[in-house]
Amino acid sequence: MPASEPRPGPSLWSIPAEASFADALALELISRHGGDPLALARGRVLLPNARAVRTVTEAFVRASGTGLLLPRLIPIGDPSLDERIGGAFESLTGDPIAPAVDPLTRQAELAGMLQSARGLGTAEAWRLAGDLARTLDQLLVEGVTPKALLARLGEGGEIALHQQRALETLSVLLTRWPERQQRAGRIDLVERRNLLLRATARRWQAVPPAGFTVAAGITTSAPAVADLLRVIAFMPDGEVVLPALADETLLDEEQWKALGGEEPDDGRPEPTHPQYHLKLLLQRMRVDRASVRPWPSNSAAPDGPQRSRAAAHALTAASFSQGWSRLAAEERSLGPVRLAILPDPASEAQAIALALREALEIEGRTAALVTPDRQLARRVGVHLRRWGIEADDSAGTPLSLLPPGSLLLALTAAAADRLAPVPLLALLGHPLVHAGETRREWLDDVRALDLALRGPRPLPGVDGLQRLVDQKIRDDRRGQAGLAEVWERLKPVVADIAPLLEGALTLAGLAAGLRRGVEQLAGEGAWSGPAGRAAADLLAALEASEATAALPVGSDDAVPLLRALLDGVAIRPPYGQHPRVRILGLIEARLIKTDLMVLAGLNEGSWPAPPSPDPWLPVTVRRQLKLPGPEIRIGLSAHDFAGLLCAEDVLLTRARRDGRSPTVSSRLLLRLEALTGGLPRDERLEALAVALDDPEREQPALRPRPSPPRAERPKRIRVTDLDRLKADPFSFYAKTMLRLRPLDDLGAEQDAAWKGTIVHALFEQWFEEDQCAPARLLPRARDLLAGNDIHPLMRALWGPRLIEAIGVLAEEEASNQTRGRRPFGAEVDGEADVAGVRLIGRADRIDRLPGVGQLAILDFKTGKPPAKNQVEAGFALQLGLLGLIAEAGGFGDLMARPTLFEYWSLAKQDRSDRRGFVEEIGPADVILEEARRHFSEAAARWLTGHEPFTAKLQPRFARYGDYDQLMRLEEWLGRS
Repeated sequence: MPASEPRPGPSLWSIPAEASFADALALELISRHGGDPLALARGRVLLPNARAVRTVTEAFVRASGTGLLLPRLIPIGDPSLDERIGGAFESLTGDPIAPAVDPLTRQAELAGMLQSARGLGTAEAWRLAGDLARTLDQLLVEGVTPKALLARLGEGGEIALHQQRALETLSVLLTRWPERQQRAGRIDLVERRNLLLRATARRWQAVPPAGFTVAAGITTSAPAVADLLRVIAFMPDGEVVLPALADETLLDEEQWKALGGEEPDDGRPEPTHPQYHLKLLLQRMRVDRASVRPWPSNSAAPDGPQRSRAAAHALTAASFSQGWSRLAAEERSLGPVRLAILPDPASEAQAIALALREALEIEGRTAALVTPDRQLARRVGVHLRRWGIEADDSAGTPLSLLPPGSLLLALTAAAADRLAPVPLLALLGHPLVHAGETRREWLDDVRALDLALRGPRPLPGVDGLQRLVDQKIRDDRRGQAGLAEVWERLKPVVADIAPLLEGALTLAGLAAGLRRGVEQLAGEGAWSGPAGRAAADLLAALEASEATAALPVGSDDAVPLLRALLDGVAIRPPYGQHPRVRILGLIEARLIKTDLMVLAGLNEGSWPAPPSPDPWLPVTVRRQLKLPGPEIRIGLSAHDFAGLLCAEDVLLTRARRDGRSPTVSSRLLLRLEALTGGLPRDERLEALAVALDDPEREQPALRPRPSPPRAERPKRIRVTDLDRLKADPFSFYAKTMLRLRPLDDLGAEQDAAWKGTIVHALFEQWFEEDQCAPARLLPRARDLLAGNDIHPLMRALWGPRLIEAIGVLAEEEASNQTRGRRPFGAEVDGEADVAGVRLIGRADRIDRLPGVGQLAILDFKTGKPPAKNQVEAGFALQLGLLGLIAEAGGFGDLMARPTLFEYWSLAKQDRSDRRGFVEEIGPADVILEEARRHFSEAAARWLTGHEPFTAKLQPRFARYGDYDQLMRLEEWLGRS
């Protein structure tokens, strides 16, 4: 039609769901304008967002087969993606439109306003500011000004108290925010988009632009967008192309009317229906569905129209679903659509990867995974890499999951937690830290520091680390060789991390500190590559913004705030992806089709995603303002789902369980199952997914029974290891012969072992410095509890019981010394040959008793003394074994036969008996002979004999599970 003639009616088209939207659009435009090499270049195509521009560009390349001049592809911008409107809408004449506020600056300013209004922490204020920004965008998209909203809020109504508080805060913000925008000479991104679209509509209505204009794939029903689309539809060379609008054969007039809308006689709206948003758009364009014609070019699968009708029947409104019973069998069939149900998300990802991999076996065949579940998408991407397939993931990867982002988080966490061992070592061992030629030496130092920091958490800061390292260096028994030199090399680096979050810090100051810290740890290499450049750009934007310079950040806020910022940045590799495999979100999948479409994650709560609650506008207020409800996104998901079902080959997948509980099938999948009577199952794929990493047969380990030659068996044993040797010989073998020692946890709790260590140190110092003066024990215990090393909770719960026990033991010591008993030594090491084996031990304390050659051996217990059944079974013989060493003169000049054995316990059982802290066992001769007999039997069996070191020989007395994984306990327990 010549451009000079007026168009009698709108030019509205629809590309059916069974066709690839982008390919059909490109084919038809090339067919119309391909004869003139410049005809395409003179036209313009309006698209919903930048992702659609990329998709349509690729479609033109596929359709042309050779080079061609493309039309101008102009995104109208997507507020939900923080996309700016295409520059082609800018006018060179007339008054300029104020610039849009940067999204990061806007969120920072809104967070600052929320902090002032409600006294929130920065991280929580930042989260709520993001929700508030989305609410403001929705209002602006629908043309609701802050003034109109304030007028509506003043009308009041019956709403919950927390909603009333939110509305009060919102009223304050809606008053202050426009004033701040006006002072800064800027406007919101969505408001600028509306102004540009409306100005363009007026300009094109008065003077249509040269060349053709096509608005394609735009489904948003925003008033400004609808007005522009109406102008384009009536322009002489203008056309509006909608995706998969249901005609009367798919959705009759009764069902179309039942969808509701904005007309007075529409009735109750059905926003969850797949066609609702398109009806709303047509209403706002003031055109009728009958004006929409089918697009000439079509690249659908042969059975596409049939599947399209079946999908439309399946997703019809609930009030019309009784019509399913009148459908013929062929009308209920979805053709080659098949379903795979897997036991868990890991198996689902495995199955999807197998299906995509199999599709590539056919030359030229394309495949795509479409899912809103980003975790599932990432899992599939990792599985594909086992075959060297790098899928083109349109959503990219959050910066927080990539090395530069994780380095920023690790640095912030180490500073926020005041150099606690776990975050500190995670930072020092990060792959980017000291990458290069010095990496090996650096990791050697980090491993040495790791070993030194094992155990209870040290005091915060560099001073706390210095104190712990000094203690480990003094303690020769730890074997920390070279620790002093390691710490001298690492201390300057650690000291630079500590002050990162000190003082009155702002978000801009945090960004500057992170930039300096990363450069000191990783150098300029941390900013290389797409992820590094994105991290550098984010920090630069935070540093340059005045809003972030006014936003305070504390140690509690820093990590969650930075994570939110990094999660908002997605990184896509610029090249290197496989040309025939894609991982798509719903936004990208709307415009394309591939030979195989895998629609995955079909569980309720994932697809469709539940509507996100709006913390600012209650549903009643949204209804009064005639805003589309959040349920409209369910309708959009259903529309996308129906279109994707019409690909040549479709695989649907779901998992029966997520990571925590059973799942429920998506309502979309349940409707398909109800319509068809059950989708065909891809049992082959289900079996392959489970079998791929499954061994052909189980070969559980047998119970370990290592039996080294007698000559190689240890001839030295500590008194504390006899119980391990008898109850769990394999653990003794692993500890003594394999020299495998369990490591303490990093930042461990102050547990029973820690209590025992500090109590033994207390009694040792009491002996060495006070010669066990009774009056000095209680003050020492109080000083111990008052020290910074004790956790406040431990001080509150354990302190009173410790003081009570120490008081009783001080009285016991005074009574003993009155009767002539004198301490000889504390933490006394000794050894002696017994039964052909060197027996080694350390006595907590040895006392001289009145009389010639009489000794008492004491054992300090923070818990209860051994139970009687343990001793009767030949366990807990430590005191008797120490007596054998003393009897043989193993404690130096002290050579005498012990006549008294005592437990000094800090956890008595009978609280009414103040003497319950001291327990004498005896008689001494019996104890010595029992210890000699049991030790000789054990030594003859395992140390000087040939008996194998059997795992868990007496499980009842095998108290520790340090070597359970090594012995593969779960594989043979109960079978042998």
